[in-house]
Amino acid sequence: MARLFGTDGVRGVAGRDLTAELAMDLSVAAAHVLGDAGAFAATGRRPVAVVGRDPRASGEFLEAAVVAGLAASGVDVLRLGVLPTPAVAHLTAALGADLGVMLSASHNPAPDNGIKFLARGGFKLSDAVEDEIERRLGEEWSFPVGSGVGRVRDAYGEADRYISHVLATMTGSLDGLNIVVDCAHGAAHMVAPEALVRAGARVEAIGARPDGLNINAGHGSTHLDKLQQVVISRGADLGVAYDGDADRCLAVDHTGAIIDGDHIMAILAAAMHGEGTLAKDTVVATVMSNLGFKLAMRDAGITVVETAVGDRYVLERMKSDGYNLGGEQSGHVIMLDHATTGDGLLTSLHLLGVVAKSGVPLKELAAVMTPLPQILINVKDVDKGKASVPELVAAVAEAEAELGETGRVLIRPSGTEPMIRVMVEAASEEHATQVAGRLADVVRTACV
Repeated sequence: MARLFGTDGVRGVAGRDLTAELAMDLSVAAAHVLGDAGAFAATGRRPVAVVGRDPRASGEFLEAAVVAGLAASGVDVLRLGVLPTPAVAHLTAALGADLGVMLSASHNPAPDNGIKFLARGGFKLSDAVEDEIERRLGEEWSFPVGSGVGRVRDAYGEADRYISHVLATMTGSLDGLNIVVDCAHGAAHMVAPEALVRAGARVEAIGARPDGLNINAGHGSTHLDKLQQVVISRGADLGVAYDGDADRCLAVDHTGAIIDGDHIMAILAAAMHGEGTLAKDTVVATVMSNLGFKLAMRDAGITVVETAVGDRYVLERMKSDGYNLGGEQSGHVIMLDHATTGDGLLTSLHLLGVVAKSGVPLKELAAVMTPLPQILINVKDVDKGKASVPELVAAVAEAEAELGETGRVLIRPSGTEPMIRVMVEAASEEHATQVAGRLADVVRTACV
């Protein structure tokens, strides 16, 4: 049977794949694995959980199911309401909770939803802990009664604690900056505009009217067209965009040019390096980060450590080796001195802070790196288990020799489909296209 937990919690179409029954069962199992819910009789202490969600309509019934499962298992529950994932992570730690739960499907369309559990301290779970929760689904539990039953209360005012936290991480203000912020009709629609205004910026918010069904629809970090239009038409200095649960951030400069996660990491790394706050003069990125980013960091005297794709792997490496900045091209940026997960609002505040402090437009700051043309071909209906067959390995070696230091090849089997991804970077788009096409042909013949 396929693993229930994916790369970022349990996701699916709400009401079909992700039902109220499954949500309740998961919360009961998580209560015992993460909260030691069965220990009340011996200690007299009920564990505590915080629960937040994005504005999806299905989040309402899923929240009810999760809260019911936790409270029935003897866990006290604080309902945070609609807040970003990083806010839930921060509050898990700040409120001393034993576990946190976030209901969101991030950048996915409104019919989807997901359940993400956070351990004490606000960190994402390891694969082993997720497997333990999954293993204990449907177990015969002995539920508490009387004083052992968990209590539920609303804690919507805790949003201000999160806003105050992210603002406290800044030095200086954003006075004089005129920005547009796209909240994706998502979880940041209240906290992000307020935080940016309190930081001193002049703010126009778009995508900030969620109705439960419009999350990510034509707005947010996966749909930047509207933000580009508004930034240009208003003559704004720049714009920032979050996804549905606001754990990622992308930006556009005053001309509407997109500033992706690699550019943002490069800008932040260079600024922190100059201030002496970049731990071990190193930034952590995934294998999908553009070679241009890595070359720029090399030239700036900054080491780049690579991980597998996924912000959880970036975080694991940061924690294990003592680094404080990392992220992904998609806009998941982790500033471990201030947050336990990718935080779109935190990232945008620090990016804007560099612009405000330096007085240099975002377009010029982004010139710290020049991205190389990148071609990605998804070769479908192949045996992804053959991604390392000798014929393909030899073809990759030949391509790498041809590209030299100004290019790169990455062959990745899909985690969910019978597909192998071929990614090539080169000094010109034409060269990258030629090499990627040749390698894709090898995949089609050698990986069947």
